[in-house]
Amino acid sequence: MIALQFLGMVVIGYLIGAIPTGVIAGKLTRGIDVREHGSGSMGMTNVMRTVGAKAGLIVLVVDVLKGAGVVALAWAVFYSANHGMVHWGQMAGGTAAVIGHSWPVYVGFRGGKGIATAAGAIMVLSWQVGLICFAVFLLMVLAFRYISLGSIVAAIALVVCMVVFFICYSGPAAYVAFSMVVAPVVIFRHRGNMKRLLAGTESKIGQKVKVK
Repeated sequence: MIALQFLGMVVIGYLIGAIPTGVIAGKLTRGIDVREHGSGSMGMTNVMRTVGAKAGLIVLVVDVLKGAGVVALAWAVFYSANHGMVHWGQMAGGTAAVIGHSWPVYVGFRGGKGIATAAGAIMVLSWQVGLICFAVFLLMVLAFRYISLGSIVAAIALVVCMVVFFICYSGPAAYVAFSMVVAPVVIFRHRGNMKRLLAGTESKIGQKVKVK
């Protein structure tokens, strides 16, 4: 029974996370596939640069809600059915949502970077850790004006915070496992950005991409 619950949570989490918000926004507003422009991602940053700030904000909110919604759903399902496994259920659902957003089945497995969906999941898992990661992200963006750099450093901060939370405050081991899966996914999805950062060609915040 518990195995079926976990499998169901993974499938639901993946399918919700895979909803291609950015692709939908690009098609509805400009009739384009945002993945064919800019960084090739369907995330908020590329949508904002290729379509506009309003569309980018909508994509951000929906992508965050995907992660938060799946983790909240996992809590409801496992708390009532198997209270002792609720944290692992949240970990399974949240991780699946991030993977779904990164490799969405609906649009040929070409998705986003996972940072917004991960942020939504983290805020439900531990809002304290979520706020720390957001602060790290914001400081990096304000200091260097690279959203990608802020995302990468925030992903590293997530692992550090979850480990400290586990060691010092007896936090759930499942949350540490979540961070150790999700952070590498986010960093891997930013590999192109890292190459551009090293080459000095990465777009800074405020720069727009010309759309043909």
